[in-house]
Amino acid sequence: MPNHPFRRIRSTVAALAAGALAVTLVAAGATPAYAADDTERPTAPGPITVVAIDTTWVELTWAASTDDVGVVRYPVGARFEDTGAQYSTDTNSIRITDLRPSRTYTFSVWALDAAGNSSLSNPTLRLTMPPGDDQPPSAPGQPVAYDVAATAVRLRWAHSVENVALDRYEVFRVDAGGTLTRVREVYQYPPVNSAQISGLTPNTTYTFVVQARDEVGHLSPLSAPVTVTTLPPPPSCAVRSVVRQWPDGFVAHLVVENTGSTAVDGWTMTWRFWASQQVQGIWGAKVVDRLNNSYLRVGNTSRNAVIPPGGTVSLGLVATGTQLPEEITLNGGLCTVADE
Repeated sequence: MPNHPFRRIRSTVAALAAGALAVTLVAAGATPAYAADDTERPTAPGPITVVAIDTTWVELTWAASTDDVGVVRYPVGARFEDTGAQYSTDTNSIRITDLRPSRTYTFSVWALDAAGNSSLSNPTLRLTMPPGDDQPPSAPGQPVAYDVAATAVRLRWAHSVENVALDRYEVFRVDAGGTLTRVREVYQYPPVNSAQISGLTPNTTYTFVVQARDEVGHLSPLSAPVTVTTLPPPPSCAVRSVVRQWPDGFVAHLVVENTGSTAVDGWTMTWRFWASQQVQGIWGAKVVDRLNNSYLRVGNTSRNAVIPPGGTVSLGLVATGTQLPEEITLNGGLCTVADE
C-alpha cells in the first residue's frame, strides 16, 4: 500500500508530542538521563568574601564553580569550636542568620552537581562577628562548698545575669594578701554554675571567689568569698562484716576499725548501693544521701562521732537487693574488708 501523506503527518505529530513530553518532564525537575553517567566533580568554588555583616548575620559570596553538566547547589558549613551547622543555596551567595555576636566562625563552601558529585571545599573563611554586647555580667552568687574532702571540694553558685551570652566562669583562690590565683575555668555552654577544685592540701583552709566572663570578654565583679577547710587525710581503716542474705535482701553488721595513728572526729562512710535498692533499717549511723545512684553515704550519730586509733564503731543495715556492702570508704579512705 502506498505511504499515504496523512499517515506520515500523524506519525510526525506523535513523535513531536513525545519529544515535548520528554522536555516537560526534564523541565519539571526529572534528572536528565546523562546525569547518571556524570562522574566528573565540579571545580572548587572561589574564595569566600563578605558582602555585608552585622552582629548576628553575615552575607557571603564566592566565585561560582564550573561543571561539565551543571552545578545544582552549594552546601555551606558554619562552625564554632566543636559545634556547627550546614546551609544550602543554589546560587553563589548566601545570607546566614542567627549567629552570635563576637563569636569566631569558620565558613566553608563546596559544590554539588546533578549526579551528586561533590567538589573540593574552597579555602575556609575564619570570621569573628562584630561585638553586640557592651554590658558586663552581674556578679555570680556567693559560692557554697559541698562534698568537702581531704584534697578536693565542690563549689556551686547562683548564675550571673548577662544580657547576651555568658562564655565561662572562672574560679579563683584568694591567697595571702588578697592575691587571686585562677584554679578552674568552666567552659560548658551555657556555663554550668558548679565546679570541683582538686589538688588541695588536707586539713587546710582555703578561700574562693568566682567571676563570670561574657562572649565579648567583659568581666563581672567578683562574687562574695567562701572559706572552707579541707578534711584531714583519709584514715586507715578495716571493716569486718557479717551478712545474712535472702533472695531479695540482706542484713549486714559492720565493725569499722580506725587502723591509723590519729583519731577520727566525725565521719562518713560510703559503699556500693544500686539505685534499685532501698534502706529498710539502719542503726549506729544515719543516711546522708545517695551518690550518683551507685553509692550509699551514711554518717556518724551524736554518740559515735569519735573513733580513736585502734578503736572501732559498729553499725548495721537492712536493705533490699543483692548488692552487699563493698568498696567501703571512711572519710574518703578505702577500707580493707574481711567477711566473718
